[in-house]
Amino acid sequence: MHTPIARQSVRDIAASRIREVANSAMGRPDVLAFWFGEPDRPTPAPIVAAAKAALDAGDTFYLPNLGVPALREALASYVGRWHRPISASRIAVTGSGVNALMLAAQAVVSPGDRVVAVTPLWPNLAAIAQVLGATIETCPLQVDAATGRWRLDVDRLIDMLVPGTRMLMVNSPGNPTGWVIDPQAQRTLMAHCRRHGIWVLSDEAYERLVFDGSDCAPSFLDCAHDEDRLIVANTFSKTWQMTGWRLGWLVLPDALVPDIEKLIEFNTSCVPGFVQQAGLCALRDGDAIARDFTAYVRDGTHALIEGLREVPRVQAVIPDGAMYVLLRVEGASDSLSLAKALVAEAGLGLAPGIAFGPECEGYLRWCTARPAATLREGVSRLRAHLKRAQ
Repeated sequence: MHTPIARQSVRDIAASRIREVANSAMGRPDVLAFWFGEPDRPTPAPIVAAAKAALDAGDTFYLPNLGVPALREALASYVGRWHRPISASRIAVTGSGVNALMLAAQAVVSPGDRVVAVTPLWPNLAAIAQVLGATIETCPLQVDAATGRWRLDVDRLIDMLVPGTRMLMVNSPGNPTGWVIDPQAQRTLMAHCRRHGIWVLSDEAYERLVFDGSDCAPSFLDCAHDEDRLIVANTFSKTWQMTGWRLGWLVLPDALVPDIEKLIEFNTSCVPGFVQQAGLCALRDGDAIARDFTAYVRDGTHALIEGLREVPRVQAVIPDGAMYVLLRVEGASDSLSLAKALVAEAGLGLAPGIAFGPECEGYLRWCTARPAATLREGVSRLRAHLKRAQ
């Protein structure tokens, strides 16, 4: 009798260490939880009302694989407003941002392919290549001593993108770092990948969460040609506080759209109509929501950084976007053990850096999409714990 087990590439993937820490605190209302990349505020009322109205109207049937035309048109208009004009025919509506990323990889990555990723990186994105049997190599960001911010060594990354590389994965603004790639680096990488036929998968989930005064982060779309091997993935989860709705989208080269359409059919068939109507409302009426959320995260990030500066033995890296701060505690090299100790002994829930790859070991990730007062209380608990542990 054969043991029923999954294929080896799936078994080799480590379970989520963020979940491991969170599960250790289940049932404890006293824990301040900052471990997940999720705001503490529910989806704004107008978006919820749009979904309710669609449900009341009976919008519960199968729909086109690529999304309803109205939402695809609205997404094309939205992308064109922030970046460059594109046709709605290049848009695919997906069942979440992570589903968008998986569909993109399923379309172009084969077992044995070589994938290069800029790290530290959200573990779900890194695992996608592994699920598909590809090998993944990493180009770690470094902390610039002069600025205290994350920096990409573009020359080192270019050297890694040798002919035969199948895909480059980039997440900017980045999770967990908050790093934002600069337009010149995007142009350099896009031109290099164009010459060598390398696909670029750009995860731009946090593009509206930038702290330099602009309304949107730079996109690879800004420097791409229509026929480039570029796939841009995005989501409604962060900008409009819709994490539980599971709604995302892809911007694709025209030639890839029919194959993505097939993959959507075989994965989910379609996104529910009432969810798409919620997304349409977010695009149509959600500018104020997006601006308010960016200000909320920016203020939270500032409050957290200021608080951490007053905690002995703690060093935090200043983010330029997204909704996280990475910090490290002097003398603490095992982030998983430290995260578990903070939960058990201080009621403070942070994500261990090792969850984002070995390059992030020693760090803790703190989600900043919280009120400043809550973040300050978290800092107080961290300070008290470290003082006790001396």
